[in-house]
Amino acid sequence: MKFTSKVARTMIAGFALLTTATSASADWHSFWHKLHIGFHRNNAWPDPFNEADAIQVMAPFEVMKANGWKMHNTIGHELFRPGDGALLASGNYRVRWIATQAPANRRTVYVLQSGSNAETGARVASVQQALSQMNLNGPVPTVLVTDVEPATSPGDWATKINREWLENLAAPRLPSESPSGQTGVTTPTGN
Repeated sequence: MKFTSKVARTMIAGFALLTTATSASADWHSFWHKLHIGFHRNNAWPDPFNEADAIQVMAPFEVMKANGWKMHNTIGHELFRPGDGALLASGNYRVRWIATQAPANRRTVYVLQSGSNAETGARVASVQQALSQMNLNGPVPTVLVTDVEPATSPGDWATKINREWLENLAAPRLPSESPSGQTGVTTPTGN
């Protein structure tokens, strides 16, 4: 038998085909499987993606809620005695409210950082002591230090705003006509 270049090329092509046939077969099944999944995903659209979209829409609001609760549960400078970091009576009431009335997943007490590490440590110890003296149902709230001061306003300013609002509030009165169009509903009848 004469070994020609035509026979050699045919043998090399056959050998290459034989070695790649197994991987081509596996890729062929994978191709059809992915095509099948894609078909069903396209026919179910947008249902598989609605939940992920809703989670992405709600994520910023969840961050805002967490920040709001953090601000609300922050024990500020005005609730501690200056110098030694002891809780004042109003601070004890605030810690008690956080530990007993706040939703269970929001019961974290944030202590506003002081000017010195020693006073901050005394503040944390004071809050932890107040929590240990309470009869709590469930776990004791976590106490964390924060440097974000909650926005506050002076009491006299808030009182002034509230009084002005009450002074300018219109006197309540019933409408002169009913929703059905009857007039004189608010006037007493002479019967």
